[in-house]
Amino acid sequence: MGIGNQEAIRQMQSLMENVDEQQKNTFQNMHQGYPSESFIQFLKARDWNVAKAHKMLVDCLKWRVENEIDNVLTRPIPADLYRAVRDSQLIGMPGYTREGLPVIAVGVGLSAYDKAPEHYYLQSHIQMNEYRDRVILPTATKKHGRFIGTCVKVFDMTGLKISALNQLRLLTAISTIDDLNYPEKTDTYYIVNTPYVFSACWKVVRPLLQERTRKKIQVLQGCGRDELLKVMDFASLPHFCRKESSKSSRHNNAAGTSENCFSFDHAFHQELYNFIKQQAAVRESMAPTRQGSFHVDLPEPDPDDARITRTIETQFHRLGIVVNSN
Repeated sequence: MGIGNQEAIRQMQSLMENVDEQQKNTFQNMHQGYPSESFIQFLKARDWNVAKAHKMLVDCLKWRVENEIDNVLTRPIPADLYRAVRDSQLIGMPGYTREGLPVIAVGVGLSAYDKAPEHYYLQSHIQMNEYRDRVILPTATKKHGRFIGTCVKVFDMTGLKISALNQLRLLTAISTIDDLNYPEKTDTYYIVNTPYVFSACWKVVRPLLQERTRKKIQVLQGCGRDELLKVMDFASLPHFCRKESSKSSRHNNAAGTSENCFSFDHAFHQELYNFIKQQAAVRESMAPTRQGSFHVDLPEPDPDDARITRTIETQFHRLGIVVNSN
């Protein structure tokens, strides 16, 4: 790391001395014993501009305090609603890369977000973020004896339809929460099973992305199986990437036994949900708490993100499709 970067981290450390105790406490929950690495993530998100990175961090700390994010892992979603969320917000964790990074799978094309109230989807997403940052990544760091602060994401575009734009407001809210409060948490985005509608949009959206983001995105051919097997073992492949290919015949027998990592019954979701219930029981034993969902203040989308959203809508119209807004 260069001298300039080290000085930027030192300045961030100095500026953090001026925040109040609540913000210092929530920052500890964020960095999990690695404050410098957390500073680096915010600095990267603002191209190493200390003033902008500091403002971004302080805004994040305020958001966490005002919305009681530190307690979100003690707020279980009722089981029937949680199963409904899992059936329509397709996300899971099938395993790890060979370098120890968690693999997060997202079913972009088949997610409907239509089986539960909107705030439950936001609550579930934030709970996954916090579980990743407070449990999964620290455990991986300890196991490998080095700091692991990022994951890889595999986006499945199977079934992507124009109707997905009806959920664009919710998806933009989720993306904005991630961009502003969980920056630089993804090492690489792999996009697989891309239909024509995605390819057409990608051509116009790609140039609008920041170079830092473009470098992280890899659009793979087909289900991406062969390319992904270069960075993870077969057992960690998302189920939608386990299709047979001419180069991977040795895995043919195992492909039929893959688990659906999106399912409520998958080990990851069971562990996450049981963890939240246990944390809720501990907190309840100390002091009665509110149960159920919570409502998060949604930040304003970044102007660049809003421009990308408008571009996507425009491109769909150019394809001759009229999008009905909710």
